[in-house]
Amino acid sequence: MDGGGEDASKVIHVKFVTKLDSPFQVPSSSVVIPSNVTRLGLSSIVNSLLTLEKHEAFDFLIDGELIRMSLEQFLLAKGISAERTLEIEYIRAVAPRKEEKPSLHDDWVSAVDGSSSRFILTGCYDGLGRIWSSPESCTHILEGHSGAISSIAFVNSEGAENVTVATAAKDRTLRLFKVDTAESGDPTTRVGAYKILRGHKASVASVAAQKYGSKICSGSWDCTINLWDTDEATSELSVAGKRRKGNNQAEETQLEGEAESTFVGHTQCVSSVVWPEHDVIYSCSWDHSVRRWDVPTGKESLNLFCGKALNTVDVGGEGSALVAAGGSDPILRVWDPRKPGTSAPVFQFASHASWISACKWHKSSWFHLLSASYDGKIMLWDLRTAWPLSVIDTHKDKVLCADWWKGDSVVSGGADSNLRISSGISIS
Repeated sequence: MDGGGEDASKVIHVKFVTKLDSPFQVPSSSVVIPSNVTRLGLSSIVNSLLTLEKHEAFDFLIDGELIRMSLEQFLLAKGISAERTLEIEYIRAVAPRKEEKPSLHDDWVSAVDGSSSRFILTGCYDGLGRIWSSPESCTHILEGHSGAISSIAFVNSEGAENVTVATAAKDRTLRLFKVDTAESGDPTTRVGAYKILRGHKASVASVAAQKYGSKICSGSWDCTINLWDTDEATSELSVAGKRRKGNNQAEETQLEGEAESTFVGHTQCVSSVVWPEHDVIYSCSWDHSVRRWDVPTGKESLNLFCGKALNTVDVGGEGSALVAAGGSDPILRVWDPRKPGTSAPVFQFASHASWISACKWHKSSWFHLLSASYDGKIMLWDLRTAWPLSVIDTHKDKVLCADWWKGDSVVSGGADSNLRISSGISIS
């Protein structure tokens, strides 16, 4: 059996197994392979056993752990005997199979949201939000901010013609937009905010929407987290200019809202907030901490200290309970708050060469997450190995934001002023 040019002085009996459907299933009989075969060699062997028209890249696991060295080295490191027939599971490699045409903006792309299967949101340093139905189709422009947008989020997006979008910006405000997606056409529809949220005393760094609710939360350079209601019924008419006329739009009422409550505890910029459960918010800060907040009481229920200023936090993985964060060093850290002594991360990934700007868990996997960095790279991770599964380096400058889209794509923005989409990623 060809092992991809490997030295075959020592051999091992193996049986390849998979949960993949046809045509990715090899015969169930065991085969003999070189002991020093690498992942690429294993992939070549499996491809030779399959009858595919196109070569497919695979990853391999033994006892649930990904192989990232030669098979011989792996067995030695794990104390696994090579005398018996080894069972090796193979999965499709987690890597993009296609790069879509980049979507150029007028300035840095600082925010992206891929949580809707129908649209992508981007926020830009030109102060505009944009809604994309495909890489080359910007359907709506969200206008009104006088400063760069730092964060953007869907409040609701699935199963409705009208979607609500929240933006946060360096002009100290948040804005809410109602978008009729059926109205999109040529030229791009420009939309003004139906509600402006004022109350932060410094730039707003992050916005997140309540899961299954109508509220949003925001983190700011004023060290606070504010809670807001997106419902029009809770608003006051704007004092300055109670009615406005948007471009190509009928005259509309513009509302203003005040924060329902404020969470105080961070001592530096609250750089990122997420709202993974109805009554639970997580935040991270330049004060080196990740904190968990109980929404009804506004009380802090967890404080993880990591010793570095943090830029990004996300919650996911097994039981949607793992906390990932990154910031002013190249290390992506993961905590499990369910374990005693949770001050120490349970995983640390250190392959980036600069600060980490974004991290996101995959919504349907216990193991997979991504990170983006000022080194210009996006890395795809699996908790079962310390090495990145794939490195996306299509950006020509700092990567400022990244998210998953449709489960099999990564959307990202950066200082090269591009939205980029890397698609065809198989997560099993």
